[in-house]
Amino acid sequence: MKFKVNRNHLFTGLTSVTNVVGSRATMPILQNVLIEAEGDTVTLTTTNLDLGICARVKASVSSPGKITLPIKRLVPIIRSLPNGDATLELTGKDRVKITSGSSVFHVVGLSAEQFPPLATFSGQSKISIEQDDLGSMLRKVSYAQSTDENRYILNGVFFEFANGKLTVVATDGRRLAKCERELAGPDKPLSFILPARTIAELQRLFKSGSKAHILNNERQVNFIIDIPKNDEGLVDRIQLVSKVVEGNYPNYRQVIPKDAGSKVRLEREKFLDTVGRASLMCDDRNNTVRLSVSKKTQNLEISSKSETGESQELIAVKYDGPDVNIAFNPGYVIDPLKALTEDEIDFEFKDDMSPGVVRALKEDFLCVVMPQRIS
Repeated sequence: MKFKVNRNHLFTGLTSVTNVVGSRATMPILQNVLIEAEGDTVTLTTTNLDLGICARVKASVSSPGKITLPIKRLVPIIRSLPNGDATLELTGKDRVKITSGSSVFHVVGLSAEQFPPLATFSGQSKISIEQDDLGSMLRKVSYAQSTDENRYILNGVFFEFANGKLTVVATDGRRLAKCERELAGPDKPLSFILPARTIAELQRLFKSGSKAHILNNERQVNFIIDIPKNDEGLVDRIQLVSKVVEGNYPNYRQVIPKDAGSKVRLEREKFLDTVGRASLMCDDRNNTVRLSVSKKTQNLEISSKSETGESQELIAVKYDGPDVNIAFNPGYVIDPLKALTEDEIDFEFKDDMSPGVVRALKEDFLCVVMPQRIS
């Protein structure tokens, strides 16, 4: 194996696949990147058995071949090289020589035959979506994933393709975020749960102006992420293959209130800033922000109180319902407001024992937030 590659292009490719590699991999080969040189490209692949990423880099290949090298060693070496071309050459059994200008490195790797292959999805139909659209949907729900390892079913985002729509849902049992978008999907309804780590990688890899293509088999999902034509270095696409979370996701529709009761329309940023200021007076014992709305005053009062002090602020609203006092964890209100980009939102509520709902006006998004007891 021998090839010449632009240092910046190779570094871009390596950084695209490096996040999958853990420092505590149980098998030495899982700490390595598989490098395959053929034709006019070099393919870089990493995996931790649950998640695998593959990227291709433009290169001038004089001798095809493949090898695996420790990526935590390789990345800083490539980063340190001067701008320009670097040559990588297999000089002996599992040993690679890296040359750039007067810099020469010899790196010992492991045989490519030991590297576990990524799953293939031949014959599977694919679903295509703009990366901007899917990235926006994931941003609007991913904060609501559970981090409780005992509730592994909730440690991810639920995808549902049905009735010409893609629905993504995340919940930790105290809040639930749901976003829908019209999308031509498979002939039969399809659903799966993607782990939180996969969601984070997708959000990191998505780029504006290109599409993502989704294929699946019984236990894995393959994302083919197109690379914009003006993106130097990477060729065609990045492929991400992820295991799904096995199990049945809870019926999220039962959590969404059928009768939300009353609602107020609010400027999103103003509401966000006001709840944020109120949260400054919360502490571990009193992590609660109270919302009080009155038809008489036509104000929404947002307040908080702890042993160190209290906060109070009014927002003028148009309201024609009963007086309501309801309390929430401020973070559960702030997260969906930060994830949205719309100027206005509707905040729906019923009483101090019923969940509140943050609802977007221009797209199908909502976040259900369970209330906290008012002491």
